[in-house]
Amino acid sequence: MRLGVTMFATDLAMPVQDLAAAAEERGFDSLYLPEHTHIPVSRRTPPAGGQAELPEEYKRTLDPLVALSFAAAATRRLRVGTGILLAAQRDPIVTAKALATLDHLSGGRVVVGVGFGWNVEEIENHGVPYGRRREVARRNVLAMRAFWRDEVADIEGLEPAWSWPKPAHDLPVYLGGAAGPKLFAHIAEYGDGWMPIGGKGVKDALPALREACEKAGRPMARVIPFGTLPTREKLDYFAGLGIEEAVATLPSGPADVVLRALDGYAALLQAVS
Repeated sequence: MRLGVTMFATDLAMPVQDLAAAAEERGFDSLYLPEHTHIPVSRRTPPAGGQAELPEEYKRTLDPLVALSFAAAATRRLRVGTGILLAAQRDPIVTAKALATLDHLSGGRVVVGVGFGWNVEEIENHGVPYGRRREVARRNVLAMRAFWRDEVADIEGLEPAWSWPKPAHDLPVYLGGAAGPKLFAHIAEYGDGWMPIGGKGVKDALPALREACEKAGRPMARVIPFGTLPTREKLDYFAGLGIEEAVATLPSGPADVVLRALDGYAALLQAVS
């Protein structure tokens, strides 16, 4: 079982490069960072986590690709990923270039976690109707994959184009979201895996995910429980389902708070390895 970590990287939290180095030293496999481009102050959309108030870190998130470049530069083996990148809110040409550059410079250590978004006003400020966010995210991811894969990317609505560098490896794209036919159809079409938050209900969802992948003629998608609070029993349970990686959540805070949690997970990692 490989164990990664995720934290809301902000201007007030432990510096990302220090966290990345500490995670690698302790044997963690990966570091994932979330994304919010901005948070409109209207707060029309209630927090996705059900909180009475939106946590402060949502307002202060660093750009994940810039922050991950610092994480990659501070490490040698640690995989660096978005968890998650809001694809409907991004220009796919610019984002494809940035991710390919990061993967090229890091020696093939980038993972692309993609989500559709939950904050209605944030999404709409990017000119995307909330009801179309899945459609736009799909279009943007398919465009990025064409830029990464093809010498001449021929994408509907765009001029055929060159774009280098190419990634150092085939960038895996994992989709986040709740289990269901819509999400699993997206994964089966253009994703490589599923990142369920926490991992609750994964066992019951696996048959439907497997069926969607088989219908699309794709191999079974990888499953990476994301933002979980791991225990020995939980990791053993995941391993029994054939899951090879989980991602533990860290508090967004100063170094002493983050390292205390990281050390606790490191002890668990040693116990299950």
